[in-house]
Amino acid sequence: MYKAVKIWLIMAAVLVALGMILFAGVMATYDWDFTKLSTVTYVTNTYEVSGGFDKISIHVDTTEIEFVPTDDEDCSIVCLEADTVTHSADVQNGTLVIRTVDTRKWYEYICISLGTPKMTVYLPQDEYVSLFIETDTGNITIPKDFSFATLDIEGDTSDVDCFASVSDAMEVELSTGTIRIDTITAGQLNLTTTTGGIRVNSVTVRKNMDIETDTGTVKLTDTACADLFAESDTGTITLQNVVAAGKLFIESDTGDVRLEGSDAAEIFVKTDTGDVTGTLLSEKVFITETSTGRIHVPKTTAGGKCEVKTATGDIRIDVAP
Repeated sequence: MYKAVKIWLIMAAVLVALGMILFAGVMATYDWDFTKLSTVTYVTNTYEVSGGFDKISIHVDTTEIEFVPTDDEDCSIVCLEADTVTHSADVQNGTLVIRTVDTRKWYEYICISLGTPKMTVYLPQDEYVSLFIETDTGNITIPKDFSFATLDIEGDTSDVDCFASVSDAMEVELSTGTIRIDTITAGQLNLTTTTGGIRVNSVTVRKNMDIETDTGTVKLTDTACADLFAESDTGTITLQNVVAAGKLFIESDTGDVRLEGSDAAEIFVKTDTGDVTGTLLSEKVFITETSTGRIHVPKTTAGGKCEVKTATGDIRIDVAP
């Protein structure tokens, strides 16, 4: 029995070695260009769109999306796409509608695809009423050249980089992708992820800002808003030079909360095992509670309320001189 097992192991090792040699020979023939192993053919198609529109609605699967301004009067969309998964683009009731057109047979879903579908949308205007994007895995980039009244993005593993201002409401909801919002103004800002991180920098929000994640980390920098609500399960929440004119409400389970040079009229922080640390910009009336954690806060008696509750986490907050 042992001899038979030994023979089978030797044969398996020989087959693995032969496979590695064959693979190396094939890749050497291709100059180690792994993209040549792809069974999917990619082509570049341009879709010309005639007719005016002030709203944009995009529904794609894995396509990366980038918006670029153009001096042309009409919009055009340039796509690097598979020959069996293309796109359609037309204007419907004042809305530019872009969709994925999947003509694959069932057996064509079994393939090797090493390329990344990409879409560049050349827009003739710099202001639009609305932008709606629904995608699965494609990354999205929106430059500062554009502005919208409303912006709504839904994705799974997509990364979203937005530098465009929104006069009314911006809402971005992802699963594992990262949200990065930089140097914009918005009427209202709602950002949600499951495991993806949230990064907000140099942002002014006239109304409320709502941030929610499960395990992703949250970092807000140089940001101002009316009320700020931030919630996380295990991810760390960091506020650096963030000021809320009204209420600042933060809730976390095991993630730490860090307030660095930040403030609000009233502050409420609640964690289970996460520590709460940082520096506020103005005096507060501190109300603190913890089961086993340590507490260090100033003995101030003026200012708005700062209520911090933890189960086992430490509380260490100072007021900037």
